[in-house]
Amino acid sequence: MSKLRVAFGVQLLVVVVFTLLWNPLDFSIYRLGGQVVGDGTRLYLEQQAAHWFTYTPFAAVTFVPLSAVPLVLARTLWALASVAAFVVACRGVLALAGYRRVLAVVVVGGLLLEPVWHSLFLGQINLMLCALVVTDLRRGASGRWAGIGIGIAAAIKLTPGIFIVLLLAAGRVRAAMIAGATFAGGTLLGFLVAPDASLVYWRDIFYDTTRVGVPYVSNQSPYGALVRLPGEVGGWYVLVPLVLGAVGIGVAAVYARRGDWLAALATTGLTGLLVSPISWSHHWVWALPALVVLVRDGYRRAALAAVVVFATSPMWATRLVDRPGEPWLAVPFTVVQNAYLLLGLALLAHLTLCLQKRSGTVETAPERVLA
Repeated sequence: MSKLRVAFGVQLLVVVVFTLLWNPLDFSIYRLGGQVVGDGTRLYLEQQAAHWFTYTPFAAVTFVPLSAVPLVLARTLWALASVAAFVVACRGVLALAGYRRVLAVVVVGGLLLEPVWHSLFLGQINLMLCALVVTDLRRGASGRWAGIGIGIAAAIKLTPGIFIVLLLAAGRVRAAMIAGATFAGGTLLGFLVAPDASLVYWRDIFYDTTRVGVPYVSNQSPYGALVRLPGEVGGWYVLVPLVLGAVGIGVAAVYARRGDWLAALATTGLTGLLVSPISWSHHWVWALPALVVLVRDGYRRAALAAVVVFATSPMWATRLVDRPGEPWLAVPFTVVQNAYLLLGLALLAHLTLCLQKRSGTVETAPERVLA
């Protein structure tokens, strides 16, 4: 345990030193967005840090305090809060799995995975949103009031809204209503603080993918993969997220109704990544609960293989070479270029197939030590 504490201390020191020396891109956009949120339509019609602000007006409102403190202090506190959120998310996932005394192992190992350290590198909000959702689902799994955390996460960034759909499909109507009301309250606050920007966002921006580089290799969504291939993506593509969404939420809802909220969390997280047109590599922190499911269910070799993919993030290597014209080279190139996507599809398929092997309900998971 002492070695793990030392390792975590070194990781924390690296994070702090990095934030002292470097201004993370996404954090810069958040901070600048908070500065202009009440200034008409500037939030969405003018670029922030040479990039477009793509989050909700409510998110910009929550970012206002970032500009109230000195820049270096703000980004350092943000990074430390992100690490703390990752610890909270890991604790919640392990509690749903019934594991104890392995939090340090999971946190230290998890910080080495590309979706996690890339989130910290960019100053992303992913880890905080993940902590909100995991904590909320853990409360719901134990029969307590839930929904506020999911509602806040969805009001900041729309993609966690898929967990509201899970709550509805799982028959947790009260939690879904609380989440929906929280989302609506956040949206209303955005309109009150920034009415012009809110009108622009909800009328023109929230569905617009042209403001980001969809073909960029970091976009590990089905849509991103198809855009990177020769040819255009037609209107038929709308069927892909509809089918994946229906299957994923259906499977997650069955898991939830049987009491296996960890598998429900993992399945919904993967589904959200696969139905979104933009799933940057750092968004794939939502896939990490699936790794814990694999370990819990005895598929440790599969979990190790998935860890290797997330640790090495092989798709980045394809940026060093052009797409080969020869079919016998183009196929493996495409596989490597879409490593996270293919892994996500495999994990969703695994969770779906495992559902067929199980019957009945799952009681509260007993505490177990990860051997």
